[in-house]
Amino acid sequence: MSVTDADAVEETVWKGRFLEMKKRGRWEYVGRVGGIQAAVVIAIDADENGKGHVILVEQYRVPLGRPCLELPAGLVGDEDEGETVEMSAARELEEETGYRPAKCIPLGSFYASPGMVSECFTLVRAEGLTRVGAGGGTADENITVHRVPLATIADFIAERRAAGVAIDVKLLTLLGPSLLSD
Repeated sequence: MSVTDADAVEETVWKGRFLEMKKRGRWEYVGRVGGIQAAVVIAIDADENGKGHVILVEQYRVPLGRPCLELPAGLVGDEDEGETVEMSAARELEEETGYRPAKCIPLGSFYASPGMVSECFTLVRAEGLTRVGAGGGTADENITVHRVPLATIADFIAERRAAGVAIDVKLLTLLGPSLLSD
């Protein structure tokens, strides 16, 4: 009687400071050391006319070899073990974009590439934004902040893609309805 992949023992093949390569049955995959999760933030800011703008970040990503357009995000508890998802989301949003939310609401946990990565992230909606700084992340992140009208988000993403910028899969949350219509 053979053991299925789901019943096989998980082995750690290699472990670094942040990531570990694992194997279970025939599957090889990567995960974060200690199972640390991420918070990913959908931050919508209204202008004086009540029109919504989404706050995005663009930064160089070494694995891609080029900049990537993304929703603001960060690891939960990487600076404070007792940090909640909401606290992490608020901290990362302010650090990366210069916007401080009045409230952060978790929308659920998701997996971006479940056939290859065990990492989970919690999608968080940030509300009541106040601009308190320039953003840009920490000294080594070199983040560019974009405040994009929701009405033109598909065009903006297409422009960044045409300029050679990678597009994070999580931006599908903003494109979803336009992808389903003719």
